[in-house]
Amino acid sequence: GLFGVPELSCPEGFQEAQDKALQESEQLVQKACSTPPGAETVMIFDQLSDALCRVADLADFVKIAHPDFAFREAAEEACRNIGTVVEKLNTDVELCQSLRRLLADEVVMSSLDPETRRVAELFMFDFEISGIHLDEEKRKKAVNLNVRILDLCNEFLTGAHLPNKIDKNVLPEPIRYNFTAEGNYLQVAGLHADCPDDLVREAAYKIFLYPNAEQLSRLEELLASRNSLAQLVGYDTFAHRALQGTMAKTPETVTQFLEKLSDQLSKRTQKDFEMMTKMKMKLNPQNSKLMPWDHPYYSGVLRAERYNIDPGLYCPFFSLGACMEGLNSLFSQLLGISLYAEQTQRGEVWSEDVRKLAVVHETEGLLGYIYCDFFQRPDKPHQDCHFTVRGGRLRENGEYQLPVVVLMLSLPHSTRGAPTLLSPGMMENLFHEMGHAMHSMLGRTRYQHVTGTRCPTDFAEVPSILMEYFANDYRVVNQFARHYKTGQPLPKNMVSRLCESKKVCAAADMQLQVFYAALDQIYHGKHPLKKSTTEILKETQEKFYGLPYVPNTAWQLRFSHLVGYGAKYYSYLMSRAVASMVWKQCFAQDPFDRAMGERYRREMLAHGGGKEPILMVQGMLQKSPSVEDFVDALVSDLDQDFETFIMDS
Repeated sequence: GLFGVPELSCPEGFQEAQDKALQESEQLVQKACSTPPGAETVMIFDQLSDALCRVADLADFVKIAHPDFAFREAAEEACRNIGTVVEKLNTDVELCQSLRRLLADEVVMSSLDPETRRVAELFMFDFEISGIHLDEEKRKKAVNLNVRILDLCNEFLTGAHLPNKIDKNVLPEPIRYNFTAEGNYLQVAGLHADCPDDLVREAAYKIFLYPNAEQLSRLEELLASRNSLAQLVGYDTFAHRALQGTMAKTPETVTQFLEKLSDQLSKRTQKDFEMMTKMKMKLNPQNSKLMPWDHPYYSGVLRAERYNIDPGLYCPFFSLGACMEGLNSLFSQLLGISLYAEQTQRGEVWSEDVRKLAVVHETEGLLGYIYCDFFQRPDKPHQDCHFTVRGGRLRENGEYQLPVVVLMLSLPHSTRGAPTLLSPGMMENLFHEMGHAMHSMLGRTRYQHVTGTRCPTDFAEVPSILMEYFANDYRVVNQFARHYKTGQPLPKNMVSRLCESKKVCAAADMQLQVFYAALDQIYHGKHPLKKSTTEILKETQEKFYGLPYVPNTAWQLRFSHLVGYGAKYYSYLMSRAVASMVWKQCFAQDPFDRAMGERYRREMLAHGGGKEPILMVQGMLQKSPSVEDFVDALVSDLDQDFETFIMDS
């Protein structure tokens, strides 16, 4: 069966696994309600969470990645059914009472360890978000709002990716071939950001981002519903609710972070825009005004012109085997951990090219399993991601339930003449996703509710982004990058050029991220919104980005991150700031420092989400970082490296 779960040898097995989980959860609910308040209460709640997550998390992955439609459909159904049960449990008054009795008992609470206390509070937080503390009528309203929000999220996501159609006669003949024809219409399915023809990019931008009335009303209803729900359960705004328990804690801190970062970036961003404008004048003298559709293209042109970093020059040095060896060697030096390929049983994997790795510590033994689903196949989604299939936890019998994760990439297959070769971007992504996997393996918490990457969003990306710093360090790369034919190492100046090329127009790129994050905060802030979502977009773009708003466009209707990262889009920037500080302070001097590796494991990885994130950062940096520290860390990463500059000159 899939992942070694015997029921899942066929799609129908999902029903069986789900029934088993629901039966187990019913017994646990009864047990929770009849147990006197104590540590056992939290243990039972965690078992309940585990029983449901073991099916739901696995199904979440299968519904996206399994090549067999019947499996995908069965998994989708299981996700829906378990989701409904979770919603029901979150509004089960009697179940909530058993937890409330514990939280109200000061004597018992003070006898619990900090992790158990935090997990009890997190479970309570889930209840309160569903409006459990409200009267019957308001609770019903909260449940209905939750259901409506889920539907609106799905509809908005679908709408965000739908192509726009236009009469083909509207576009000049020479550029029509860039778009898919459908009768007398042309389909525009994206921004064509890399197309060298300015006119194609302009047309794609104006057509793809042309406002759709249905999508606009979905977004307005989604934002209003989120706000209503947040206020119903006792928060000022949806952002206040979403940021509870995060590193930032409040929307005010996020706004301060974004405004200070924007101020620090503004001069550098202006310089970047000036360089892009010069490049545009050189290539297109008739029309040299820099527009939003120019930014991604001309920053790429500048990068390629200033540093010859054709991926084709790098790929031969980054065979998949060499990169995996590099990761293995790095983990072994830093953390005493090795990766071993394991034979899989029949029916355990969903595609024959999936590899299973056992993660083994030199003294602690087996820590968990990583399934590597690395290669392209038809119908496979193109995003690189990490899935928790089973969370780690301490079982009732004293054994540890080992974590199981999947890493999904879209690498090319090997050919007859060459192994799988990774571009520098793919290599960095592999390191990034492995950072998540190590967090899952080493976040060995007592409770699966806070295992590994089950932690606040603005902390979850720290371990993965930190791995990008390792992937860009010559001392690390030099350990594994070898030409697959000659065995020759990758020259140092090629690594330096690659790292410096990433800084070209990096201020403007970061400024764009600040704009998106600020927009997300305003949309989830005080309601009713003072203006329409499009007017807010225009204002925020002028304040936080600098390139002009284009009339009759509505980029926010394509902003799919509003669904999964509502009020939390800033997280990526804040995680990068923390990762940068950890790298500079702890690993830049010696990326293989075992004592630092152990400190990193002990202070940051080991707790999963079982400890407040800012306390983990303090433990690692041995100081409490301020908003200014976060901003300085991000901005100092943009400085050119003097040595490389001299070498290249």
